[in-house]
Amino acid sequence: MKKSILLLLACLCLCLSLPVIALAQSNPPAAGKISGTLTDSLTRKPVEFATVALLHQSTSQTADVKMTDAQGVFQFANLQPGAYQLVISFVGYKTKTLKQLQVTAQKPALELGTIRITPATTQLKEVTVETLRPTITQEADKLVVSIEGTALATGKTAFDVLATSPGVFVDQEGNIQLNGRSGATVMIDGKLTYLSSRDLRSLLESMSAENIKNIEIITNPSARYDAEGTSGILNINLKKNTLFGLNGNISAGGNYNGTDFGYSTTGSINYKSGDWNSFLNLDMARRVFGREATFTRVFKDEGTTTYFDQTAESNGVVQGPPAVRLGSDYSLNEKHSVGFMGYFVTNKLNADFLTDTYIGNTPGNYNLFVEADNYNTNRFSNVTGNLHYAGKFDTLGTALNFDLDYVRITNRGHANFYNYTTFIGASAPRRQDLWYTETPSGFDIYAAKLDFVKPLPNSQKLELGLKASKVVSDADSRFFLNNGPVPVPDARRTNHFIYDETIYAAYANWNGKLKDNLTLQAGLRAEQTVSEGELVTTEDIDKHNYLSLFPSIFLQHKISDNYEVNYNYSRRIQRPNYGHLNPFFSYRDQYTYWLGNPELRPQFTNSVGITQLFRKTYSLGLSYQHNQDVIAELVQIIPEDTTTVYYVGNVNDMRSISMTLLAPFKIMKNWDTNNTFVLAYNENSVIVDKRQVINDQIYYMLQSNHTIALPRKYRLELNGTYYSKTVHALYIIEPRWWVSGGIRKSFLNDKLDVSLNVNDIFKSQSLVLSTKLDDGSVSDFDQYFRTRNATFTLRYKFSKGQNVEERRRNNLEELNRTGG
Repeated sequence: MKKSILLLLACLCLCLSLPVIALAQSNPPAAGKISGTLTDSLTRKPVEFATVALLHQSTSQTADVKMTDAQGVFQFANLQPGAYQLVISFVGYKTKTLKQLQVTAQKPALELGTIRITPATTQLKEVTVETLRPTITQEADKLVVSIEGTALATGKTAFDVLATSPGVFVDQEGNIQLNGRSGATVMIDGKLTYLSSRDLRSLLESMSAENIKNIEIITNPSARYDAEGTSGILNINLKKNTLFGLNGNISAGGNYNGTDFGYSTTGSINYKSGDWNSFLNLDMARRVFGREATFTRVFKDEGTTTYFDQTAESNGVVQGPPAVRLGSDYSLNEKHSVGFMGYFVTNKLNADFLTDTYIGNTPGNYNLFVEADNYNTNRFSNVTGNLHYAGKFDTLGTALNFDLDYVRITNRGHANFYNYTTFIGASAPRRQDLWYTETPSGFDIYAAKLDFVKPLPNSQKLELGLKASKVVSDADSRFFLNNGPVPVPDARRTNHFIYDETIYAAYANWNGKLKDNLTLQAGLRAEQTVSEGELVTTEDIDKHNYLSLFPSIFLQHKISDNYEVNYNYSRRIQRPNYGHLNPFFSYRDQYTYWLGNPELRPQFTNSVGITQLFRKTYSLGLSYQHNQDVIAELVQIIPEDTTTVYYVGNVNDMRSISMTLLAPFKIMKNWDTNNTFVLAYNENSVIVDKRQVINDQIYYMLQSNHTIALPRKYRLELNGTYYSKTVHALYIIEPRWWVSGGIRKSFLNDKLDVSLNVNDIFKSQSLVLSTKLDDGSVSDFDQYFRTRNATFTLRYKFSKGQNVEERRRNNLEELNRTGG
């Protein structure tokens, strides 16, 4: 272990020394600049996201490529003296070329003013310029994976793209890890979805990847984002509709996981007419899941040892009417717009959890056999509404955005638990124990957010914002003994829990250049949390009121055109999941249950990192993260009655040092790859029975995604991931790996995509873990979540209309702590 830690420290020293070496060897960049503003020649509106290519006049070789921002502004900096030309292009517009642009030592800054481009006079056929590998751009506070126009987007879903993004891992339940750390938050267009992990996965699976512009991987979010979350934010930015008339896509597919069949049908329609721009997405599916597992436990109690061997099988289906997501924007004029977005989904879950358990005092010699069959039904619904306003007050970029949100989430669940105990080798009859639960719960979420952006002189920018949110959670959990003709309430396990939380937030964020090659972004966010949890059944009330400050700082140093270093620091918080605060018994069998914890405290995280970017392609990052009051699942072994209790609690702290390498490269002309390598040391400090337990481990992760273009428009994709042995809280997680592959074919001028995918081809993605307990007790798991499955999909896209300029909408971020 000492050698491993020394290895990590050596990597740290290497990463820290590289910027110093590069600084000593590099020359200061030139100060030449070319800038301008792009507008539509007819409407005089800014044209955003247009491509502006800067070429050397003499050789016509590309010097740099930029895209215009929301105000149509572009700027090239750090230019060497010389003659240049600009080539401006955007779908639906005529290409415009500006030649003989001179940058000299006497006149280094060339301001071109307003440049007007003309819409094409004829209807253009859709032109697709496709590359195999997405473009990855390292910005001061985030990594941007641009998939628009790449092979990665063709025929895939948003979930497929997210799951293969650099350093991202999504498990079968929809839980997301980023660079090996759990607690990542997912946004769509800067807005949280308010969905559980499983329903978030369903939403992403219903969205076509061809509607995605890029994915922002924000490991250390700035002050403008909510401070909630520990491992960062994954923000999926969708392409805005740019065609007058009607366009969209439809898809249908089926899948099989070795046990059950599922299907998915989706449709997306966009319509633009006059000042209205509207969309409608529909998704109807039958999603299946399940697992096979073994649980091994050993209970040590005053010279007596009890062995507990259990096998389990689970099957589940989620099905419902079409989920609907719709919205519309209306332009009041060229500077102001209003709009709304609504989302409604309801589905019914039917699941079982079937276990066979043998219990005895010696291995293989058992005196009890317990058959426990659990059947669960739940009706889930989510209604989300958003009203928004966006205003632009000048051509410099002064903007104001205002959002109002309301979310209503309901769960209406009940479960039956059938337990049958056989006394092996005894004449006693089989014992029958039956239970029944009703678990209605709901969440009401209200939020309002105001964001203001003000550009300042000398390429500076100031962002200010206010936000208020309120969450009311009501969970009335009822437990019944069901052995007789009429269920009898079990007061010991029944409770009614109401939780009310209000958060007030304000932030300020400044961005500006300290030098031509040095950019600083600094911000401070303040959040006041006021909460009250009431256990109605016992009249216990738990109140909290605390103010937390969350500073963030990012320093971007462009040493040369091919080398850049970014430094960052941020502080974050993870408040307890609302469901984890409810002290309700979640029953598996008479020897195993899960218990909520109303005493949970928030977890705070401090992160610092250095990221180096080579040739605008390769990235090497080093980070250190310290988590205090870590929220984690813990296990309690009770030897007296051989009971295992799982609960979420606060462990002392966790420290992590990690190195992340992003290395995309081309193997052959038609064979491209994206590769991510993570090397880390994790140390968990946990207090167990008033004793400190250190659970630490060095681990590594390798993720490699391959895209191979074959003849006749076939495309082959292979994805492989390996996780070495790692730890979390008291758990030791054994190594795991998996390989997935797919083949795609396009027809009808690339309008129809047919794909076949097989996930976890070798059925190797098992989750095997054990619990580190000093008293000799054992709690081991071996679970396989049926990740091996085959999926066949047909997707057809249609479009008709003339291209117009896009409009960006900035949405608020909101809490996502309602999931289990």
